[in-house]
Amino acid sequence: MEPLIISERIKLARENIGITKAEASRRLNLSKIGYSRYEYGERTPSAQTLEVIARCFNTSVDYLTGKSDAITPDFIIINKGDNHELFELVSTLQNSDKDSIKNILEYYKTLIKPQ
Repeated sequence: MEPLIISERIKLARENIGITKAEASRRLNLSKIGYSRYEYGERTPSAQTLEVIARCFNTSVDYLTGKSDAITPDFIIINKGDNHELFELVSTLQNSDKDSIKNILEYYKTLIKPQ
């Protein structure tokens, strides 16, 4: 892992979701100084910490480590306690056939179109 790439990517990912360093440290349960050291390249996060940062910043470990230039995440985690309705929707769709999922996605797109 290249520390300079990781520090740059952590900063870009944080900025991409529009939060401050202070908010990032709070969400990651790190001290402000500890978090800043990752962004400044003074410390390299462990593999476990990179996973947590990726989830928190809605990106992937591959992006943070420079293996991918796609900032979008490889997967998302939906916590039933945080968003019960979304959890139920995804749980239901998880076992649906591809045509049903495609139809629901198309319907959703019609609902969010600007009027």
